[in-house]
Amino acid sequence: MSDFQTLADRVEIEALRGEFTDAVMMRDYDRIALLFTPDGALRMPNIPVELEGREAIRAWGRRVPDVVEFLVQNTHPGMIRLAGDTASGRAYISEVGRARDGRGGLNYAIYHDRYQRTGDGWKFAERVYEVRYEDTTTPVGSPPRPAGGS
Repeated sequence: MSDFQTLADRVEIEALRGEFTDAVMMRDYDRIALLFTPDGALRMPNIPVELEGREAIRAWGRRVPDVVEFLVQNTHPGMIRLAGDTASGRAYISEVGRARDGRGGLNYAIYHDRYQRTGDGWKFAERVYEVRYEDTTTPVGSPPRPAGGS
């Protein structure tokens, strides 16, 4: 693989990870599902949730707004290891959120990823969410009111 191809692959994988965070923040679960291979998996053992396939990811996402009042996720670049048409990597996460039942908190976590090159570019083959630190103190803040609003 040429140095240019290696660079292009790394940029595309980093864009994939950024697209995931944007879709989470925008609650666009159809877009999240399309970031995975057709048989891709999203695993969140701490919840616990094991989703396999795009439709399972999409269906679970559609239920999230009924349970989650707000979630702010920040993703920080991690490592990427390329191996031809597959790759692995990690991304580092900080999140704050609150469920509609009042529970919430702050956590720091790692996404452990496997990527697959497809005809539509790089996709997640698997994304596993590992919480490393959790503060279950319920956030008391709220979204800001628009200027001039009541």
